[in-house]
Amino acid sequence: MGEESLKKRKGEDRGREDRGREDRQSIQSHEPKTMNLQKQANLFLFPLCGICMIVGTIIGSGIFVSPKSVLANVEAVGPCLTIWAACGVLATLGALCFAELGTMITKSGGEYPYLMEAFGPIPAFLFSWTSLLVTKPSSFAIICLSFAEYASAPFYPGCDPPQVVIKCLAAAAIVVITIVNSLSVKLGSYLQNFLTAAKMIIVTIIIVSGVVLLAQGKTENFKDSFKDSKISVSSISLAFYNGLWAYDGWNQLNYITEELKNPYRNLPLSIIIGIPLVTVCYILINISYFTVMTSTELLQSQAVAVTFGDRVLYPASWIVPLFVVFSTLGSANGTCFTAGRLVYVAGREGHMLKVLSYISVKHLTPAPAIIFYGAIAIIYIIPGDIDTLINYFSFAVWIFYGLTVLALIVMRFTRKELRRPIRIPIIIPVIVTLVSILLVLAPIISAPELAYLYCILFILSGLIVYVLFVHLKFNWPQKISKPVTMHLQMLLEVVPEEEVTE
Repeated sequence: MGEESLKKRKGEDRGREDRGREDRQSIQSHEPKTMNLQKQANLFLFPLCGICMIVGTIIGSGIFVSPKSVLANVEAVGPCLTIWAACGVLATLGALCFAELGTMITKSGGEYPYLMEAFGPIPAFLFSWTSLLVTKPSSFAIICLSFAEYASAPFYPGCDPPQVVIKCLAAAAIVVITIVNSLSVKLGSYLQNFLTAAKMIIVTIIIVSGVVLLAQGKTENFKDSFKDSKISVSSISLAFYNGLWAYDGWNQLNYITEELKNPYRNLPLSIIIGIPLVTVCYILINISYFTVMTSTELLQSQAVAVTFGDRVLYPASWIVPLFVVFSTLGSANGTCFTAGRLVYVAGREGHMLKVLSYISVKHLTPAPAIIFYGAIAIIYIIPGDIDTLINYFSFAVWIFYGLTVLALIVMRFTRKELRRPIRIPIIIPVIVTLVSILLVLAPIISAPELAYLYCILFILSGLIVYVLFVHLKFNWPQKISKPVTMHLQMLLEVVPEEEVTE
């Protein structure tokens, strides 16, 4: 009996040890092995999420604003539709160039790591300087202002909503989207998928309505579609400039390459499916517009999609502004998700405040970078007229698009040792580079203004900041930022990213 009791006691002790070991393993399994960004790839159907990110970011307010601007430059239906198709081809070619870059250099931050690898830190810093403080937050602000205008319009029938209401709604949208993307990668992605589905509903409604009208014989606006067109290098360039604004976002997946599951497959797959899908939708939407509006009527319309809804969907025309709100929110959410990673990478490289490269302990998101991005966007909402500012500064985007594609050409000769899972024909980056040069020079040649000079001077002013604070590394900014960084760490519960050990 004594031996049996001893064996029983030993068995119980061994069972207790096993349970304790299992409990410790269970606790450890819930802890992150390293403090790194949460992979969006943990989602179940990632290729679908990648396509949603591209479609959701590209289709925003642009397709409801740009048709009027494109038509105003070419003045005829035929050239207008041709420009929309050509813009889609250019965006696809550019995205293919970025696909090679993204699978060759699998770092988040979009153009930033590519410029760093090809040309060194100065062009990369100038890109981050321009994008972080001007291009990205301004675009975010404009999209949210578009959301606010459509959201407030039903409450002010027959008149324009007050500017205070529009700005408060836009600021609220920025705050909500910033919080969502700071809290969870999955939450931001799920929101993106929902908003993409919502915006595809309104796109489908407009396209199906247009096809039905065409089947009913509403084709009079397409007769002699090239008649009275205004074709010149400057007019075509400016039409491209406006059309490509609607396609902006074709490179968004390259900003989150580190967070993709199997980027060698999913990045090009998302691009090849996503951008042609957007191009087809844009052409069909424009055809739908022209089934119920002549060129003159479209140019006189204050809101093209709303005019279309009033003529085709009445009395259910309220559907249009509602779903345009979803469309703009989806675009803003996608832009916030990806641009926050750009701020994060710049901070990690030492080109911005170090705290911007920290990640949330609880949520594994670059919360400081996203909050910084949202704060700058809110600052851009305060001035009365952002549209003019964006028009002058947005051409700077194509300076860096062209420079990034040029980096692809340069690295074909200087970095031959790099593995290239995707290798596109060299003629594609050459074409994109030449078109980028044309797009940058066209506004200056066709309508030269001092504002373009101011924009270039602002970009070059980044050189002064680089020399003082990055190259010479003055100590006094670091001394000032240390206590600020410490307090922000405690407030936001963020820490530096851990190095991944293999």
